[in-house]
Amino acid sequence: MRSLLALLAASIVLCCAGPAVAQPVGQFPFALTREGQMLGAVEGEVASFKGLAYATPPVGALRWRPPQPTPESSEMHTAYDYGAPCLQPSLPDASEDCLTLNVFRPFGVDGPLPVMMFIHGGGFIGGTANERLFDGARLAQAGLIVVTANYRLGALGWLADPALADGGSGNYGLMDQIAALRWVHDNIAAFGGDPHNVTLFGSDAGATSIALLMLSAQSRDLFQKAILQSVPGRAPLRSVQDAHATGRQFVAALGPQADLRAAEPRRLLAAESRLLEQSRYAFAPMMDGSLVTEDIAAGFAAGHQSRIPLMIGSNDDETGFDGEFDTREELAASGLTSDELRKLYPDLAKPSLDRPSLAKPSDLAARFYTDKVFSEPARLLARLHAASGAATFRYRFAYVPEARRANPGAGHGRELQFIFGAEGVPGAGIFSRADREVASRMRSYWINFARSGDPNGPGLPHWDAAAGSDRLLLITNDRIASGDDPLAERLDRLAR
Repeated sequence: MRSLLALLAASIVLCCAGPAVAQPVGQFPFALTREGQMLGAVEGEVASFKGLAYATPPVGALRWRPPQPTPESSEMHTAYDYGAPCLQPSLPDASEDCLTLNVFRPFGVDGPLPVMMFIHGGGFIGGTANERLFDGARLAQAGLIVVTANYRLGALGWLADPALADGGSGNYGLMDQIAALRWVHDNIAAFGGDPHNVTLFGSDAGATSIALLMLSAQSRDLFQKAILQSVPGRAPLRSVQDAHATGRQFVAALGPQADLRAAEPRRLLAAESRLLEQSRYAFAPMMDGSLVTEDIAAGFAAGHQSRIPLMIGSNDDETGFDGEFDTREELAASGLTSDELRKLYPDLAKPSLDRPSLAKPSDLAARFYTDKVFSEPARLLARLHAASGAATFRYRFAYVPEARRANPGAGHGRELQFIFGAEGVPGAGIFSRADREVASRMRSYWINFARSGDPNGPGLPHWDAAAGSDRLLLITNDRIASGDDPLAERLDRLAR
Protein backbone atom coordinates (compact mmCIF):
# COMPACT_ATOMS: atom_id res chain seq x y z
CA MET A 1 0.00 0.00 0.00
CA ARG A 2 2.80 2.42 0.89
CA SER A 3 4.42 1.82 -2.52
CA LEU A 4 1.14 2.50 -4.32
CA LEU A 5 0.58 5.73 -2.40
CA ALA A 6 4.13 6.82 -3.11
CA LEU A 7 3.68 6.09 -6.81
CA LEU A 8 0.46 8.09 -6.88
CA ALA A 9 2.01 11.05 -5.05
CA ALA A 10 5.06 11.00 -7.27
CA SER A 11 2.96 10.81 -10.42
CA ILE A 12 0.84 13.80 -9.36
CA VAL A 13 3.88 15.92 -8.57
CA LEU A 14 5.70 14.90 -11.75
CA CYS A 15 2.70 15.77 -13.88
CA CYS A 16 2.78 19.26 -12.43
CA ALA A 17 6.52 19.63 -12.50
CA GLY A 18 7.15 20.03 -16.22
CA PRO A 19 10.30 18.78 -17.96
CA ALA A 20 12.52 19.34 -14.92
CA VAL A 21 11.97 18.52 -11.27
CA ALA A 22 10.91 21.91 -9.94
CA GLN A 23 9.67 20.84 -6.49
CA PRO A 24 12.09 20.40 -3.57
CA VAL A 25 13.65 16.99 -4.25
CA GLY A 26 13.81 16.08 -0.58
CA GLN A 27 10.04 15.93 -0.16
CA PHE A 28 9.36 12.79 -2.24
CA PRO A 29 11.38 9.60 -2.77
CA PHE A 30 11.68 10.02 -6.52
CA ALA A 31 14.00 11.59 -9.06
CA LEU A 32 13.48 12.55 -12.69
CA THR A 33 16.49 11.34 -14.74
CA ARG A 34 17.07 11.03 -18.46
CA GLU A 35 16.32 7.30 -18.11
CA GLY A 36 12.90 7.98 -16.57
CA GLN A 37 11.17 8.70 -13.28
CA MET A 38 12.84 6.76 -10.45
CA LEU A 39 10.83 5.93 -7.36
CA GLY A 40 12.93 5.05 -4.34
CA ALA A 41 12.30 3.63 -0.89
CA VAL A 42 12.40 5.49 2.41
CA GLU A 43 13.73 4.04 5.64
CA GLY A 44 13.96 6.39 8.58
CA GLU A 45 15.72 9.56 7.50
CA VAL A 46 17.19 8.21 4.25
CA ALA A 47 15.78 7.61 0.78
CA SER A 48 17.52 4.98 -1.33
CA PHE A 49 17.43 4.32 -5.07
CA LYS A 50 18.94 0.94 -5.91
CA GLY A 51 19.82 -0.83 -9.13
CA LEU A 52 19.85 2.28 -11.35
CA ALA A 53 21.34 1.45 -14.75
CA TYR A 54 24.11 3.85 -15.76
CA ALA A 55 24.91 2.05 -19.02
CA THR A 56 23.32 -0.42 -21.41
CA PRO A 57 23.85 -4.06 -20.33
CA PRO A 58 27.26 -5.11 -21.77
CA VAL A 59 26.04 -8.41 -23.16
CA GLY A 60 26.09 -10.08 -26.56
CA ALA A 61 27.60 -7.74 -29.13
CA LEU A 62 28.39 -5.23 -26.33
CA ARG A 63 30.53 -7.71 -24.38
CA TRP A 64 34.11 -6.39 -24.21
CA ARG A 65 33.13 -3.02 -25.59
CA PRO A 66 33.09 0.39 -23.90
CA PRO A 67 29.90 1.03 -21.92
CA GLN A 68 27.08 2.53 -23.97
CA PRO A 69 24.56 5.13 -22.68
CA THR A 70 21.13 3.94 -21.66
CA PRO A 71 18.19 5.09 -23.82
CA GLU A 72 16.17 8.10 -22.72
CA SER A 73 12.76 7.35 -21.26
CA SER A 74 9.85 9.05 -19.53
CA GLU A 75 8.55 5.88 -17.86
CA MET A 76 8.39 5.42 -14.11
CA HIS A 77 10.61 2.74 -12.53
CA THR A 78 10.76 1.48 -8.98
CA ALA A 79 14.29 1.41 -7.54
CA TYR A 80 13.81 -0.68 -4.43
CA ASP A 81 16.25 -3.54 -5.04
CA TYR A 82 19.94 -3.85 -5.83
CA GLY A 83 20.89 -4.95 -9.33
CA ALA A 84 22.90 -8.11 -9.87
CA PRO A 85 26.60 -8.15 -8.88
CA CYS A 86 29.00 -8.31 -11.80
CA LEU A 87 29.95 -11.79 -12.96
CA GLN A 88 32.41 -13.57 -10.62
CA PRO A 89 32.87 -17.19 -9.50
CA SER A 90 32.08 -16.62 -5.81
CA LEU A 91 28.56 -15.15 -6.24
CA PRO A 92 25.87 -17.40 -7.73
CA ASP A 93 23.48 -14.51 -8.41
CA ALA A 94 26.09 -12.54 -10.38
CA SER A 95 25.39 -11.51 -13.97
CA GLU A 96 26.87 -9.76 -16.99
CA ASP A 97 23.95 -7.34 -16.82
CA CYS A 98 25.39 -5.49 -13.83
CA LEU A 99 26.24 -1.90 -14.72
CA THR A 100 24.11 -0.36 -12.01
CA LEU A 101 24.61 2.05 -9.14
CA ASN A 102 22.82 2.92 -5.91
CA VAL A 103 22.01 6.36 -4.54
CA PHE A 104 21.35 7.23 -0.89
CA ARG A 105 20.18 10.69 0.13
CA PRO A 106 18.74 12.32 3.26
CA PHE A 107 14.96 12.37 3.02
CA GLY A 108 13.29 15.74 3.43
CA VAL A 109 16.52 17.70 2.87
CA ASP A 110 16.98 19.94 -0.15
CA GLY A 111 20.20 20.30 -2.10
CA PRO A 112 22.53 20.87 -3.62
CA LEU A 113 24.39 18.44 -1.36
CA PRO A 114 27.97 17.12 -1.56
CA VAL A 115 28.31 13.76 -3.30
CA MET A 116 30.46 10.84 -2.18
CA MET A 117 30.92 8.04 -4.70
CA PHE A 118 32.38 4.74 -3.49
CA ILE A 119 34.34 2.33 -5.69
CA HIS A 120 34.57 -1.11 -4.12
CA GLY A 121 37.65 -3.30 -3.90
CA GLY A 122 38.11 -7.01 -4.53
CA GLY A 123 41.34 -7.25 -6.49
CA PHE A 124 39.52 -6.38 -9.75
CA ILE A 125 38.11 -9.93 -9.86
CA GLY A 126 35.47 -9.85 -7.11
CA GLY A 127 33.32 -7.69 -4.88
CA THR A 128 30.18 -5.66 -5.34
CA ALA A 129 28.74 -2.30 -4.33
CA ASN A 130 25.66 -4.19 -3.12
CA GLU A 131 27.29 -5.53 0.06
CA ARG A 132 25.40 -4.56 3.19
CA LEU A 133 28.71 -3.30 4.59
CA PHE A 134 28.58 -0.52 1.97
CA ASP A 135 25.08 0.72 2.77
CA GLY A 136 25.34 4.50 2.42
CA ALA A 137 22.56 5.41 4.87
CA ARG A 138 24.77 6.44 7.81
CA LEU A 139 26.82 8.78 5.63
CA ALA A 140 23.71 10.15 3.92
CA GLN A 141 22.13 10.98 7.30
CA ALA A 142 24.82 13.64 7.73
CA GLY A 143 23.51 15.54 4.70
CA LEU A 144 25.32 13.96 1.77
CA ILE A 145 24.45 12.05 -1.36
CA VAL A 146 26.20 8.65 -1.40
CA VAL A 147 26.64 6.65 -4.61
CA THR A 148 27.97 3.08 -4.81
CA ALA A 149 28.64 1.54 -8.22
CA ASN A 150 29.31 -1.86 -9.78
CA TYR A 151 31.81 -2.30 -12.60
CA ARG A 152 32.91 -5.24 -14.75
CA LEU A 153 35.35 -7.66 -13.11
CA GLY A 154 37.77 -10.42 -14.04
CA ALA A 155 38.05 -11.35 -17.69
CA LEU A 156 34.93 -9.37 -18.61
CA GLY A 157 36.41 -6.23 -17.08
CA TRP A 158 40.07 -6.46 -18.04
CA LEU A 159 40.60 -8.87 -20.94
CA ALA A 160 42.96 -7.52 -23.59
CA ASP A 161 43.25 -9.34 -26.87
CA PRO A 162 44.06 -8.00 -30.35
CA ALA A 163 40.88 -9.65 -31.64
CA LEU A 164 38.90 -7.26 -29.45
CA ALA A 165 40.86 -4.14 -30.39
CA ASP A 166 37.82 -2.59 -32.06
CA GLY A 167 36.05 -2.53 -28.72
CA GLY A 168 38.62 -0.78 -26.54
CA SER A 169 41.80 -1.21 -24.61
CA GLY A 170 41.00 -3.97 -22.16
CA ASN A 171 40.34 -1.53 -19.30
CA TYR A 172 36.58 -2.01 -19.52
CA GLY A 173 36.14 -1.88 -15.74
CA LEU A 174 37.79 1.52 -15.63
CA MET A 175 35.61 2.68 -18.54
CA ASP A 176 32.58 1.58 -16.52
CA GLN A 177 33.68 3.71 -13.58
CA ILE A 178 34.04 6.74 -15.85
CA ALA A 179 30.58 6.04 -17.30
CA ALA A 180 29.17 5.92 -13.75
CA LEU A 181 30.87 9.24 -13.00
CA ARG A 182 29.34 10.77 -16.13
CA TRP A 183 25.93 9.49 -15.05
CA VAL A 184 26.42 11.14 -11.67
CA HIS A 185 27.47 14.39 -13.33
CA ASP A 186 24.39 14.38 -15.57
CA ASN A 187 21.76 13.10 -13.11
CA ILE A 188 22.74 13.64 -9.48
CA ALA A 189 21.07 17.07 -9.29
CA ALA A 190 17.73 15.27 -9.61
CA PHE A 191 18.52 13.57 -6.30
CA GLY A 192 19.57 16.81 -4.63
CA GLY A 193 23.30 16.37 -5.28
CA ASP A 194 25.88 18.89 -6.46
CA PRO A 195 27.57 17.58 -9.65
CA HIS A 196 30.44 20.00 -9.05
CA ASN A 197 31.22 18.70 -5.56
CA VAL A 198 31.93 14.99 -6.03
CA THR A 199 34.39 13.03 -3.87
CA LEU A 200 35.59 9.59 -4.92
CA PHE A 201 36.58 7.17 -2.17
CA GLY A 202 37.56 3.52 -2.13
CA SER A 203 39.89 0.88 -0.75
CA ASP A 204 42.44 -1.41 -2.38
CA ALA A 205 41.36 -2.01 -6.01
CA GLY A 206 38.88 0.84 -5.57
CA ALA A 207 41.69 3.15 -4.45
CA THR A 208 43.90 1.99 -7.32
CA SER A 209 41.06 2.80 -9.71
CA ILE A 210 40.65 6.29 -8.24
CA ALA A 211 44.37 7.00 -8.50
CA LEU A 212 44.24 5.98 -12.17
CA LEU A 213 41.19 8.21 -12.68
CA MET A 214 43.18 11.09 -11.15
CA LEU A 215 45.76 10.47 -13.89
CA SER A 216 43.23 10.16 -16.72
CA ALA A 217 42.23 13.13 -18.84
CA GLN A 218 38.91 11.39 -19.62
CA SER A 219 37.70 11.64 -16.02
CA ARG A 220 39.53 14.71 -14.74
CA ASP A 221 36.56 17.08 -14.59
CA LEU A 222 34.10 14.54 -13.18
CA PHE A 223 35.22 14.65 -9.53
CA GLN A 224 36.75 17.32 -7.31
CA LYS A 225 38.24 15.40 -4.35
CA ALA A 226 39.63 11.92 -3.71
CA ILE A 227 40.18 9.57 -0.77
CA LEU A 228 42.63 6.71 -1.33
CA GLN A 229 42.34 3.98 1.33
CA SER A 230 45.03 1.28 1.28
CA VAL A 231 46.28 1.96 -2.22
CA PRO A 232 49.27 -0.19 -3.33
CA GLY A 233 50.75 2.86 -5.02
CA ARG A 234 53.99 1.30 -6.26
CA ALA A 235 52.41 -1.81 -7.78
CA PRO A 236 53.30 -1.96 -11.49
CA LEU A 237 50.47 -2.14 -13.99
CA ARG A 238 50.32 -4.77 -16.70
CA SER A 239 52.06 -3.89 -19.94
CA VAL A 240 50.27 -4.27 -23.28
CA GLN A 241 52.49 -7.24 -24.08
CA ASP A 242 51.68 -9.04 -20.82
CA ALA A 243 47.97 -8.26 -21.11
CA HIS A 244 47.82 -9.56 -24.67
CA ALA A 245 49.70 -12.72 -23.66
CA THR A 246 47.09 -13.34 -20.97
CA GLY A 247 44.37 -12.62 -23.52
CA ARG A 248 45.73 -15.26 -25.87
CA GLN A 249 45.86 -17.77 -23.02
CA PHE A 250 42.26 -16.98 -22.15
CA VAL A 251 41.10 -17.47 -25.75
CA ALA A 252 43.02 -20.76 -25.93
CA ALA A 253 41.37 -21.93 -22.69
CA LEU A 254 37.94 -21.27 -24.23
CA GLY A 255 38.81 -23.34 -27.27
CA PRO A 256 39.91 -22.46 -30.81
CA GLN A 257 36.39 -22.39 -32.21
CA ALA A 258 34.86 -20.28 -29.44
CA ASP A 259 32.98 -17.11 -30.31
CA LEU A 260 34.18 -14.71 -27.64
CA ARG A 261 31.01 -12.63 -27.57
CA ALA A 262 28.67 -15.62 -27.68
CA ALA A 263 30.37 -17.97 -25.20
CA GLU A 264 28.29 -18.84 -22.14
CA PRO A 265 29.23 -17.04 -18.92
CA ARG A 266 30.06 -20.31 -17.14
CA ARG A 267 32.70 -21.07 -19.79
CA LEU A 268 34.18 -17.61 -19.35
CA LEU A 269 34.40 -18.11 -15.58
CA ALA A 270 36.01 -21.53 -16.00
CA ALA A 271 38.69 -20.13 -18.32
CA GLU A 272 39.21 -17.17 -16.00
CA SER A 273 39.67 -19.43 -12.97
CA ARG A 274 42.33 -21.49 -14.76
CA LEU A 275 44.35 -18.37 -15.51
CA LEU A 276 43.95 -16.98 -11.99
CA GLU A 277 45.45 -20.21 -10.63
CA GLN A 278 48.62 -19.33 -12.56
CA SER A 279 48.60 -15.60 -11.76
CA ARG A 280 46.40 -13.77 -9.28
CA TYR A 281 46.91 -10.56 -11.26
CA ALA A 282 45.98 -11.89 -14.69
CA PHE A 283 43.00 -9.53 -14.87
CA ALA A 284 43.63 -5.97 -13.73
CA PRO A 285 44.22 -2.52 -15.28
CA MET A 286 46.82 -2.31 -18.02
CA MET A 287 48.78 0.50 -19.62
CA ASP A 288 46.86 0.80 -22.86
CA GLY A 289 48.49 4.05 -24.01
CA SER A 290 45.19 5.89 -24.08
CA LEU A 291 43.10 5.63 -20.93
CA VAL A 292 46.06 4.49 -18.81
CA THR A 293 49.51 5.65 -19.81
CA GLU A 294 51.73 5.24 -16.73
CA ASP A 295 52.11 3.58 -13.36
CA ILE A 296 50.57 5.44 -10.43
CA ALA A 297 53.81 6.37 -8.65
CA ALA A 298 55.43 7.51 -11.91
CA GLY A 299 52.40 9.61 -12.83
CA PHE A 300 52.32 11.30 -9.42
CA ALA A 301 56.08 11.90 -9.55
CA ALA A 302 55.64 13.62 -12.91
CA GLY A 303 52.79 15.74 -11.54
CA HIS A 304 50.28 14.38 -14.06
CA GLN A 305 47.51 13.73 -11.53
CA SER A 306 44.57 16.05 -10.91
CA ARG A 307 45.67 18.60 -8.33
CA ILE A 308 42.63 18.17 -6.16
CA PRO A 309 42.34 17.80 -2.37
CA LEU A 310 43.44 14.31 -1.36
CA MET A 311 43.09 12.12 1.72
CA ILE A 312 45.31 9.05 1.65
CA GLY A 313 46.30 6.41 4.13
CA SER A 314 46.62 2.77 5.08
CA ASN A 315 45.97 0.38 7.92
CA ASP A 316 48.51 -0.70 10.50
CA ASP A 317 47.85 -4.29 9.41
CA GLU A 318 47.08 -4.85 5.74
CA THR A 319 47.00 -8.62 5.70
CA GLY A 320 43.78 -10.07 4.31
CA PHE A 321 42.04 -13.38 3.87
CA ASP A 322 44.71 -14.33 1.32
CA GLY A 323 47.43 -12.38 3.14
CA GLU A 324 49.65 -15.42 3.75
CA PHE A 325 50.12 -15.91 0.03
CA ASP A 326 50.72 -12.20 -0.51
CA THR A 327 53.29 -11.93 2.27
CA ARG A 328 55.23 -14.98 1.08
CA GLU A 329 55.25 -13.62 -2.46
CA GLU A 330 56.37 -10.13 -1.42
CA LEU A 331 59.05 -11.47 0.92
CA ALA A 332 60.41 -13.80 -1.75
CA ALA A 333 60.63 -10.90 -4.20
CA SER A 334 62.56 -8.82 -1.65
CA GLY A 335 65.21 -11.49 -1.04
CA LEU A 336 65.27 -10.72 2.71
CA THR A 337 66.07 -13.46 5.23
CA SER A 338 64.44 -13.85 8.64
CA ASP A 339 67.55 -12.35 10.28
CA GLU A 340 67.41 -9.34 7.98
CA LEU A 341 63.72 -8.90 8.77
CA ARG A 342 64.46 -8.88 12.50
CA LYS A 343 67.05 -6.16 11.96
CA LEU A 344 64.46 -4.16 10.04
CA TYR A 345 61.89 -4.66 12.83
CA PRO A 346 63.85 -4.72 16.10
CA ASP A 347 60.71 -3.85 18.07
CA LEU A 348 59.14 -7.14 16.98
CA ALA A 349 62.35 -9.09 17.52
CA LYS A 350 62.82 -7.93 21.12
CA PRO A 351 60.89 -9.85 23.85
CA SER A 352 58.65 -7.81 26.13
CA LEU A 353 56.02 -8.32 28.83
CA ASP A 354 53.30 -8.31 26.18
CA ARG A 355 55.31 -10.55 23.88
CA PRO A 356 57.62 -12.77 25.94
CA SER A 357 58.94 -14.70 22.95
CA LEU A 358 60.43 -13.59 19.68
CA ALA A 359 58.05 -12.80 16.84
CA LYS A 360 57.48 -15.61 14.38
CA PRO A 361 58.90 -15.20 10.86
CA SER A 362 55.31 -14.97 9.60
CA ASP A 363 54.65 -11.99 11.90
CA LEU A 364 57.72 -10.23 10.59
CA ALA A 365 56.79 -11.02 7.00
CA ALA A 366 53.28 -9.64 7.55
CA ARG A 367 54.67 -6.39 8.96
CA PHE A 368 57.10 -6.11 6.05
CA TYR A 369 54.28 -6.73 3.56
CA THR A 370 52.10 -4.02 5.13
CA ASP A 371 54.90 -1.44 5.10
CA LYS A 372 56.31 -2.29 1.68
CA VAL A 373 53.05 -2.60 -0.25
CA PHE A 374 50.87 -0.01 1.54
CA SER A 375 52.47 2.21 4.23
CA GLU A 376 55.49 3.41 2.26
CA PRO A 377 53.64 3.91 -1.06
CA ALA A 378 50.91 5.90 0.74
CA ARG A 379 53.56 8.19 2.21
CA LEU A 380 55.22 8.53 -1.21
CA LEU A 381 52.00 9.52 -2.98
CA ALA A 382 51.12 11.94 -0.17
CA ARG A 383 54.53 13.62 -0.47
CA LEU A 384 54.30 13.86 -4.24
CA HIS A 385 50.76 15.21 -4.20
CA ALA A 386 51.52 17.76 -1.47
CA ALA A 387 54.53 18.91 -3.49
CA SER A 388 52.16 19.76 -6.35
CA GLY A 389 50.52 22.33 -4.08
CA ALA A 390 47.27 20.43 -3.52
CA ALA A 391 45.79 19.99 -0.04
CA THR A 392 46.91 16.56 1.20
CA PHE A 393 46.00 14.71 4.40
CA ARG A 394 47.56 11.36 5.35
CA TYR A 395 46.38 8.89 7.99
CA ARG A 396 47.22 5.50 9.44
CA PHE A 397 44.42 3.41 10.92
CA ALA A 398 45.56 1.15 13.78
CA TYR A 399 42.34 0.83 15.77
CA VAL A 400 41.00 -2.65 16.53
CA PRO A 401 37.40 -3.11 17.76
CA GLU A 402 37.39 -3.91 21.47
CA ALA A 403 35.76 -7.34 21.04
CA ARG A 404 38.51 -8.43 18.62
CA ARG A 405 41.66 -7.31 20.39
CA ALA A 406 42.50 -10.74 21.79
CA ASN A 407 42.43 -12.15 18.26
CA PRO A 408 42.38 -9.26 15.75
CA GLY A 409 42.48 -11.33 12.57
CA ALA A 410 43.23 -9.78 9.19
CA GLY A 411 43.33 -5.99 9.10
CA HIS A 412 42.96 -5.18 5.41
CA GLY A 413 39.72 -3.24 4.90
CA ARG A 414 39.02 -2.93 8.63
CA GLU A 415 38.46 0.82 8.33
CA LEU A 416 35.47 0.35 6.01
CA GLN A 417 33.09 -0.64 8.80
CA PHE A 418 34.05 2.53 10.65
CA ILE A 419 33.45 4.74 7.61
CA PHE A 420 30.07 3.25 6.69
CA GLY A 421 28.99 2.58 10.27
CA ALA A 422 27.62 -0.87 9.45
CA GLU A 423 27.08 -3.36 12.28
CA GLY A 424 25.91 -6.94 12.46
CA VAL A 425 26.22 -7.58 8.72
CA PRO A 426 28.62 -9.89 6.85
CA GLY A 427 32.13 -8.50 7.29
CA ALA A 428 31.18 -6.32 10.27
CA GLY A 429 30.64 -7.22 13.92
CA ILE A 430 28.88 -5.29 16.68
CA PHE A 431 30.62 -2.17 18.01
CA SER A 432 31.17 -1.19 21.62
CA ARG A 433 30.50 2.36 22.80
CA ALA A 434 34.21 3.21 22.34
CA ASP A 435 34.18 1.67 18.84
CA ARG A 436 31.18 3.81 17.87
CA GLU A 437 32.92 6.95 19.10
CA VAL A 438 35.93 6.23 16.89
CA ALA A 439 33.63 5.42 13.96
CA SER A 440 31.71 8.67 14.47
CA ARG A 441 34.91 10.70 14.41
CA MET A 442 36.23 8.94 11.33
CA ARG A 443 32.96 9.47 9.47
CA SER A 444 33.09 13.14 10.46
CA TYR A 445 36.57 13.50 8.94
CA TRP A 446 35.44 11.83 5.70
CA ILE A 447 32.23 13.89 5.57
CA ASN A 448 33.96 17.20 6.29
CA PHE A 449 36.48 16.47 3.57
CA ALA A 450 33.70 15.70 1.09
CA ARG A 451 32.03 19.00 1.90
CA SER A 452 35.03 21.32 1.78
CA GLY A 453 38.27 19.52 1.00
CA ASP A 454 39.37 19.84 4.65
CA PRO A 455 38.62 17.00 7.12
CA ASN A 456 38.84 19.22 10.19
CA GLY A 457 35.78 20.39 12.08
CA PRO A 458 34.37 21.21 15.52
CA GLY A 459 34.90 18.57 18.18
CA LEU A 460 37.54 16.65 16.22
CA PRO A 461 41.27 16.33 17.01
CA HIS A 462 43.05 18.57 14.52
CA TRP A 463 44.40 16.79 11.45
CA ASP A 464 47.59 18.43 10.19
CA ALA A 465 48.11 18.64 6.45
CA ALA A 466 51.01 16.62 5.05
CA ALA A 467 52.57 19.55 3.17
CA GLY A 468 56.37 19.34 3.31
CA SER A 469 56.42 17.03 6.33
CA ASP A 470 55.82 13.51 7.62
CA ARG A 471 52.74 14.55 9.56
CA LEU A 472 49.76 12.22 9.60
CA LEU A 473 46.68 11.41 11.65
CA LEU A 474 47.25 8.35 13.81
CA ILE A 475 44.09 6.44 14.78
CA THR A 476 45.04 3.99 17.53
CA ASN A 477 43.33 2.11 20.35
CA ASP A 478 44.40 4.87 22.74
CA ARG A 479 43.76 8.09 20.86
CA ILE A 480 43.30 9.96 17.60
CA ALA A 481 45.95 12.62 17.06
CA SER A 482 48.20 14.23 14.46
CA GLY A 483 51.90 13.60 14.82
CA ASP A 484 55.13 12.84 13.04
CA ASP A 485 55.16 9.40 11.48
CA PRO A 486 56.81 7.03 14.00
CA LEU A 487 57.69 4.69 11.12
CA ALA A 488 59.51 7.36 9.09
CA GLU A 489 63.02 5.91 9.48
CA ARG A 490 61.90 2.40 8.62
CA LEU A 491 59.91 3.61 5.60
CA ASP A 492 62.97 5.54 4.42
CA ARG A 493 64.97 2.31 4.51
CA LEU A 494 62.26 0.46 2.62
CA ALA A 495 62.08 3.20 -0.01
CA ARG A 496 65.80 2.85 -0.60
